[in-house]
Amino acid sequence: MLNSYRFNHKKHCLYHASLMVCILLLGACSSNSDRRYKMSDDAAPTHTPDVTKVEDAHPRFEPYSRGGNSKSYTVRGKTYSVLDTGKGYQKTGVASWYGAKFHGHLTSNGETYDMYSMSAAHKTLPLPSYARITNLTNNKSVIVRVNDRGPFHDERLIDLSYAAAHRLDMLKTGTAKVKVEVIYIENPESAALAELKTTDLHYVQVVASSDKRRIDKLSGQLASQYQVKTRIQQTGDLYKLQLGPIGRQQIAAELHQTLRQNGFPQSYLVVE
Repeated sequence: MLNSYRFNHKKHCLYHASLMVCILLLGACSSNSDRRYKMSDDAAPTHTPDVTKVEDAHPRFEPYSRGGNSKSYTVRGKTYSVLDTGKGYQKTGVASWYGAKFHGHLTSNGETYDMYSMSAAHKTLPLPSYARITNLTNNKSVIVRVNDRGPFHDERLIDLSYAAAHRLDMLKTGTAKVKVEVIYIENPESAALAELKTTDLHYVQVVASSDKRRIDKLSGQLASQYQVKTRIQQTGDLYKLQLGPIGRQQIAAELHQTLRQNGFPQSYLVVE
């Protein structure tokens, strides 16, 4: 009987010890998972650095990241559809900002949020995107890199970093009416391939004159100088001297700039 009591008492103690370990482990897990939210409300940094000299984001081509660009996602019971491209996006709405509560934590595309950088969060723009944000109250503007999702309030269009909000002079008000304009940078490889496939013919209109002899002479000189074919288009008594055809727009544009610098400032491009 005594042995049975000792066994049960020992088993009871072991049970309570195991239970305490589980509670401690769960507490640790809970602490880790809630660490991001140890601040109940967002705030500006305690020791405010000088962010007046923080440069705008520098737009460049970046492929859209795999993270944060699912076709759609749901937050607080509402589903949002992510745009395939930011090209041509332009919208006016309310901007808010986010700071210390999220500083150092991951953004929706897996980067680290830095409230001292020129960044932003948007509900539907593909990540990353670049956009010019203009405060319509004071006409101040910044260029930001959108790399996060939010703000999840129906009345708000975009969430700006602390630095961006500072530059737009909207920290005191908390929100501001802004214009958002995406700066779309096309994939250079895609642009080059598209240009190679184009069937457009490009000409550089050099000069027009009623003096046919002058146009003929200049035609021979320019053809020899630039190693490009020429053609003369007649409209009534006016003769137009053009260089071309040139298959690639970039080459035609470069030739056009060269001609403008070499004494033909009135020249312009013609596409057929």
